[in-house]
Amino acid sequence: MSIESVAPEERPVLPPADLAQMLELSHFLAAHAEPAVLLGPDGEQVPLPIELYEVLVQVVGAMKEGKAVTVAPLSQRLTTQEAADLLGISRPTLVKLLDDNQLPYEQPGVGRHRRLRLSDVLEYRDRRRIERRLRLEEMTRQAGEDGLYGASADDYSDALDRARHEG
Repeated sequence: MSIESVAPEERPVLPPADLAQMLELSHFLAAHAEPAVLLGPDGEQVPLPIELYEVLVQVVGAMKEGKAVTVAPLSQRLTTQEAADLLGISRPTLVKLLDDNQLPYEQPGVGRHRRLRLSDVLEYRDRRRIERRLRLEEMTRQAGEDGLYGASADDYSDALDRARHEG
């Protein structure tokens, strides 16, 4: 699919070739925690809502790093490859999650192509982050109770071997 066939609101915006402007804008935004105003070419000023200011800060930060940016509404539909890329997993792994009903999807028409709502993918990603953090906290707590927190790799390996033989 060519970039011309993508809806304008879904087109990636590439950073400028000369990143000096992005760097200057990034420094300006970093020095001002409160949004100011948007100034039109005719001198008219409009207050910039904080939500839009926060998006602007994120966009400038990404472009300053040389990254392309796409701003998309949460209702946007993603292909399985786009969703997999967003989650940092392979497409086959994502398809398995879909088949296991871990993520909702739509299958428009009679085609076999599945589409996922961006909001569902982001919710799944956040839920998984929380689950991973809780598991890590539990493992750390358990290691502390077992006297392994701060133990050497050999001590830890011995404890794993004992646990395997006991279980």
